[in-house]
Amino acid sequence: MQHRRTLLAAGCAAAWWAGPASAQAWPDRPLRLIVPYPPGGAVDLAGRLIAEGLRDRLGQPVVVENRAGAGGNIGVAATAKAAPDGTTLCTTAVNSLAINQFVYDKLPFDPERDLIPVSLGWEAPLVLVVPAAHVPARSVQEFAAWAKAQRGGLAYGSSGIGTTVHLSGALLCRRLGIEGTHVPFRGGSEALTALLRGDTQFSVDNLPTVLAAVRDGALRALAVTSASRWPDLPEVPTLAEAGIPDFVVTSWGAVSVPAGTPRPIVERLSEAMRSAAADPALQARFAPTGNRPLGTTPEEAAARAAKERPMWREAVRISGARLE
Repeated sequence: MQHRRTLLAAGCAAAWWAGPASAQAWPDRPLRLIVPYPPGGAVDLAGRLIAEGLRDRLGQPVVVENRAGAGGNIGVAATAKAAPDGTTLCTTAVNSLAINQFVYDKLPFDPERDLIPVSLGWEAPLVLVVPAAHVPARSVQEFAAWAKAQRGGLAYGSSGIGTTVHLSGALLCRRLGIEGTHVPFRGGSEALTALLRGDTQFSVDNLPTVLAAVRDGALRALAVTSASRWPDLPEVPTLAEAGIPDFVVTSWGAVSVPAGTPRPIVERLSEAMRSAAADPALQARFAPTGNRPLGTTPEEAAARAAKERPMWREAVRISGARLE
């Protein structure tokens, strides 16, 4: 009996030491970064740049794997169920961390229990845009007056029900006192095409999606939703400057890992993210996308999601967004 107790104690000690030892050796193999959206979108572009930054700092390849579907839920659920060994990461957008839990009747993961956001990763404002060939407004005030004069109201598109674009459009209609009908599309590119044709009359869209069309004059940017003017569109006022206070919304995301990932690995990832975000070379790579890189502590990333959940819960209520 004594011999068995000695062996058990030795086994427990070995297991206790295995965790820290494994964390110290990490990363000893390639990492997988799940992007829960299709290739070519804003989250995918940000994820691929983050993968490069992590590769350079961790000394291992970071392979991007697109697992799209259900508003990001499929890819994030796969991350939550992965082994918590630091080899599976995910680009969790604001939808996954602070919105989808209020939109979907049943979510295949708990964003507060099943994930650890190691660092915020990127951020961009949304932009109130109108098709230049179909809407004459050149300011928010002109747009509100024009919208109120349109019989039957306006249509605004988005990449799907419950997205930041959908919810921000619904919030803006409420704040401006205009009638707006949401038209969901299968992706941001389809929504943009409809807007350019004049099938929809406005959008509060992600800057990376509309930046090129704004720059070539096809879309007219009336305001950005960030707290201050954005470097990519310095001539475009904020909504607060345009007379709509307390409407600050950005599209952001974090790099997350499965719950249970050892703290030393979480800390190492967070340090690598902060180093990458501060790198002028990576900042320059991000600039054309409309996003800016972010690097934070895990606590700061979790606090950002917690702070915004009440706002998005109310936006979901106003919009009536609901999905099974």
